[in-house]
Amino acid sequence: MDDGCPFYSKIPTDRLHNLYWRKEVYKKVMEDQSYCAAIYRVCQLDPLFFMNGFVWTFDPRKKPITKIPFILYPYQEQPFIQILSAINNHDLLIEKSRDMGASWLCVMAFFWYWLFQRRQTFLMVSRVEDYVDASGNPKSLFWKLDFALENLPLFLKPIGYNPSVHRRKMHIENPETDSVIDGESTTGKVARGDRRTAILLDEFAAVEQGASVLSSTRDATPCRIFNSTPAGTNNAFYYIRETDIRRLRLHWTIHPEKAKGLYTTDNETGGLQILDKEGYPIDHEPVLDGKTRSPWYDAECERCINQYEIAQELDIDYIGSGYQFFDGDKIQVAIKDFARTPAITGNLEYDAASGEPVRFVEHPKGKVRLWCLLDKDNNPTIDDRLIFGVDVASGTGSSNSVLSGFSDKTNEKVIEYADPHIRPEAFASFAVAIARWFAANKPTKPFLIWDAQGPGRQFGSRVIDLGYWNIYYKRRDESITKQITTIPGFFATREAKHALLGNYRAAVENGHCINRSRIALEETLEYVFLQNGSVAHTKSINKMDPSGANANHGDRVTADALAWKCISEKHSTVKIEEKPEIPVGSLAWRNKMRDDKDKKTNKELGEGWR
Repeated sequence: MDDGCPFYSKIPTDRLHNLYWRKEVYKKVMEDQSYCAAIYRVCQLDPLFFMNGFVWTFDPRKKPITKIPFILYPYQEQPFIQILSAINNHDLLIEKSRDMGASWLCVMAFFWYWLFQRRQTFLMVSRVEDYVDASGNPKSLFWKLDFALENLPLFLKPIGYNPSVHRRKMHIENPETDSVIDGESTTGKVARGDRRTAILLDEFAAVEQGASVLSSTRDATPCRIFNSTPAGTNNAFYYIRETDIRRLRLHWTIHPEKAKGLYTTDNETGGLQILDKEGYPIDHEPVLDGKTRSPWYDAECERCINQYEIAQELDIDYIGSGYQFFDGDKIQVAIKDFARTPAITGNLEYDAASGEPVRFVEHPKGKVRLWCLLDKDNNPTIDDRLIFGVDVASGTGSSNSVLSGFSDKTNEKVIEYADPHIRPEAFASFAVAIARWFAANKPTKPFLIWDAQGPGRQFGSRVIDLGYWNIYYKRRDESITKQITTIPGFFATREAKHALLGNYRAAVENGHCINRSRIALEETLEYVFLQNGSVAHTKSINKMDPSGANANHGDRVTADALAWKCISEKHSTVKIEEKPEIPVGSLAWRNKMRDDKDKKTNKELGEGWR
């Protein structure tokens, strides 16, 4: 253990012997005041000695005796020291299974500083006020403080402390050290303009305004302690976890009582492999699913209402603990059946001013990934009509702009491009160049559909300026006739996007859509249901895009879904022969730009088809 805790090993950790030890210490203190001062000094030097020797906790499951000595489990000792070390120094994230004592550890760390260090100022935050400070509620953070202080030996309590003066709602003050602990519920402005030694953000995954809280607390303290069980990936707790923040992981398998009889599935035979033979009951019926389990874990799984609860409360599983829009098991099947390494990767050189392709250059780290071959002139050999789905980002680096191309004959993905730094107008020139490259010496040109909201507006305007007309036009979904308008692009309202993704989900999970891109299929697992019933990609919620286009973050799934929309709808339409493309800048091209009627032709092709 840490050299800074040299005395705690003198205290027995067996509960009965620990109680005898406490009794003897209290007796000596009453007999010798100098011994009292010595004990106080040791508690001040050794926080583990203080915890194991003098702090009490509450556990209603231990009836009839619910007040028990707070003896740290071995797995809690080092984390407690790490929490203390983080205070006033650096941020710390604690990811945990339920009932691992993490909240108690955090509160007691603040409590130790409050008792023994001068002029410390702390803030404890949870998502609702009753979880911060509610009389009679052991779940609240201040209740834990009050319980520990109330049961502390008199010689360790602050001199001059008067609850009626120094303990108010959401506030406790130590008159001896001038240290304070305050509380707040989480709002977007928590701790803004404040100055704190440390801030505890408890169960942070459940905070709805997490991104705002991250911003408001950043300058208020050098130490934020984020403590939570997972709750999916569409929250600020998951976002901060994906940074280089220091982390503590408290999984149930390190708890000595929960891990009794620990077992797993043998990788070679598929049979039972007992990890804790001494604790494994002879008559226990194992669950051989490849996970590490125990009889306690099996019983808890039986009590959980669904797999999401198991993932959240027990497994520290971020993906599994969110209410995913796509079925994880079926996505894994699609990855196994369809995902392939690209046949060719490289970059397309093109004229940005005209949107004309120049040449394709193979490169192992290129942004263009192809699942088709090239001919002797380095042009794609595929003759099928292609559908290009496009999702446009702002180009600030916060998310990808993506072009995804499928064959409407085989339903197979043939191209994928992703770049977080390309601006919408430049992306339009690139998309048109890619389309013309695929159309080289072929009778048909790829059909282009994009999300027209946010940065998609600039993208669409540039596509039109470049004279590329084989595109999707908005239709009036509210009308009976579903009339096609003269407005280019798909507008992903909340309802429209839900339907768009639902259509694509069914195609992928049923094996109708052959998506060759592993990374695109894996991205589907980051789509979740929000509390308002809508569906969103987690990164569009967690990341703060300086463009303000939160709902319009570009990603592969939206691009794939847009392409599939056109593929799925074309089966109920009748194709017609396409007209040759009008040269950009010609008189005919300028006339066509002014001719709205021309945009309304070929409506018999269905939504957006020209």
